[in-house]
Amino acid sequence: MAQQVISILGGGSWGTALAIALAGRFERVTLWVHNAELAARMQASRVNDVYLPGFELPGNVVVTHEMELAPWVLAVVPSKHLRSVLDEAARCGGSGIRVISATKGIEAGSCLRMSEIAEQCIGNGLVPAVLTGPTFAREVAAGEPAAIVIASRDLEFAQEVQAAFAGGNLRFYTNPDVVGVELSAALKNVIAIGAGAVEGLNLGSNSRAALITRGLAEIGRLVVAYGGESGTVSGLAGLGDLVLTCTGQLSRNRRVGVELAKGRTLTSILADTPMVAEGVETTRVALEMASKRGVELPIAKAVSKMLDGHPPIEALRELIARAPKAEGA
Repeated sequence: MAQQVISILGGGSWGTALAIALAGRFERVTLWVHNAELAARMQASRVNDVYLPGFELPGNVVVTHEMELAPWVLAVVPSKHLRSVLDEAARCGGSGIRVISATKGIEAGSCLRMSEIAEQCIGNGLVPAVLTGPTFAREVAAGEPAAIVIASRDLEFAQEVQAAFAGGNLRFYTNPDVVGVELSAALKNVIAIGAGAVEGLNLGSNSRAALITRGLAEIGRLVVAYGGESGTVSGLAGLGDLVLTCTGQLSRNRRVGVELAKGRTLTSILADTPMVAEGVETTRVALEMASKRGVELPIAKAVSKMLDGHPPIEALRELIARAPKAEGA
């Protein structure tokens, strides 16, 4: 094993699930939790009662509010907080760490991907990796089988992570296309909001299948425009995660769309849960990125209208009424 200790930054559902899943691969897993009270409670009770109740933390998982940085740091925080958390990590002496980002999103304002933020914040010249794929936290914590992608421009590092993380019911695949992997992971959350609206309006399986398929085409256009590989979009980080997020009952982004279709406001929907639906923030940023490269994202535009209060049924009708075009165009 390349490393005996790993630090996980982020005590949400996904960070907690990864701590549980990886505990058997490392002698010690340090789980940093931003909220000091929650960190103390988790360390004492061995359960994350806020974000992942019902799952006990293994004995070698140490929960702390103080950053204890191992050579490998797995960053699992909401995209809007990643920069500040990694800045803190750098101040805590993390100049020699290797970052593995498990955050799905794009930074507002800069339009930077999460691995790009990691490179900026740590600034040690060591290329980060990205962990993503079709995974729900509760299912991973329960030990159910899943396939995950480890992407990095440094293939040797990706393979080291793959070897260290492999085992149990998790299967890891390497991929050098970090751009394609990260943009696919971010954009699928936007499409999932649209798929949830289709479900909330009871429009049927035909409508949902059409939206998922055309959503995949949308993701592919943006990926290629920013230098990613089209083949990545049909893999685990693209198609796999898109299907899961658009159809799975545990999908937070899908739920946002369902509730919008029922007439609820975005504010009230988000107030119902402490967990983050990344697609809400990503929608506007994705449209900004698309505008810079002259890429059409009609589903993302429809989702943006829904998030701004436009009736979902009207947004979907406008989507259907667009001018006819060839499927591959």
